[in-house]
Order: sequence, then structure tokens, then C-alpha cells
Amino acid sequence: MDAINQLQEKVNTIATIAFTTIGMLQRDTPPIRISPNYPEARPAPALDLNPNQNPTLDSDTEFAKQPKLMNALVAALPLSEGGEAAQLKRIAQLQAENDAAGQQLEKQLEAAGQSSEKYVQIEHVTI
Repeated sequence: MDAINQLQEKVNTIATIAFTTIGMLQRDTPPIRISPNYPEARPAPALDLNPNQNPTLDSDTEFAKQPKLMNALVAALPLSEGGEAAQLKRIAQLQAENDAAGQQLEKQLEAAGQSSEKYVQIEHVTI
């Protein structure tokens, strides 16, 4: 797996942990009365958790560990050669290659469209 995919995986892990933690907080927080006009809220049912297992502690540890791993992956990325000017030159070069490939594709599509129109006309005549 390349570095970019590893970084994306770490971002996804952090997001999953954050959303899971928010979900656990919503699930475990006792309901509150919004207005005196509403009836008293019922308490949430107690969960049967193993006393030796603390899911919050596990997610806290994992949440703290993931950014450190991301920083290590970012530090391992290769530095750009030549600085910003070289990067801009390379971007311009890639853009020119992309434009040339796009023009070639346009020509091929036009040629294919013309030949398919001829085929449709010939097929239409024979019917």
C-alpha cells in the first residue's frame, strides 16, 4: 500500500473513532427534560459491559495514536525536488501533456462518430 493510501486509511480510522465516540456519548448520556411541559424522560437501559473492558479507554488510546502514525507517514513522504518553481514547471508540463492527449482523444471520438454515422446511414438504407 502506498503512502497516500496509508494516510487516507489513518484519516478514515480517526473519523470512525470520532463518530463511534459521539455515538457512544449519545447512547450513554441520560436524557434531559427539554421543557417543563414535556413528561419526565425515561432513563436509558443499562448496558451489560464487561467490567474489565472500557470501550472509551480503547478508543481514546486509538484516537491519540492515529495522528502520531499520520505524522510519521507524512514525514516519510519524499520531498519535492527543486522547490515550488520546479513543481509549477512540472505541473505545466503535465497540463500540456494532458491537453495533447485530450485533443488526440477528441479527434478519435470525432472519427468514431463519423464512422458510426455512416454505419447508421447504411444500416438505415438497407432496412
